[in-house]
Amino acid sequence: MVKANVLLVDDEVPFVATLANRLRRRDFTVSSVHSGEAAIEWLDERAGIDYDNRVMAGLEEGGNVEVVLLDVRMPGLDGIETFKLIRDRHPLLEVIMLTGHGTVADAIEGMKRGAFDYLMKPCPIEVLEEKLMAAAERRRRQMKKIIEALSQPYRSRRDLKHILAEVKSSPDAK
Repeated sequence: MVKANVLLVDDEVPFVATLANRLRRRDFTVSSVHSGEAAIEWLDERAGIDYDNRVMAGLEEGGNVEVVLLDVRMPGLDGIETFKLIRDRHPLLEVIMLTGHGTVADAIEGMKRGAFDYLMKPCPIEVLEEKLMAAAERRRRQMKKIIEALSQPYRSRRDLKHILAEVKSSPDAK
């Protein structure tokens, strides 16, 4: 059984290959890209973004990704900017910030914006596994609540924006 569907975003190609293999051996499904721009493109393509209705895109599975493991320091679109775009375009995806060059300010910024967690490289694989599973579980609970809310006779897809806001602000979402 797959523990979580993860998108690994890091510009360090050997690190990505090694970590992806280690996570796959632990029953995670892992996709990877090597830049913030590539992550946004990858997620948008798999979620079928409708730019006239971004909230609807949040219900898409993002290529079945539940958690994005995102490096903070990357050339081009850095992790913080990438995180902002992910949050805007794919509000239900959980994001764990990961860095070997992080500062307290980076951690605070990511957490203020709603990152699930912030981890320093090197991170023990057991800790990373636990965080990925917890983030995936939170996303599954949120998706279940949205599906339940949409199945109510008084709810329609027009109410989706309000449902998303309720789910993201519920105590379970924290």
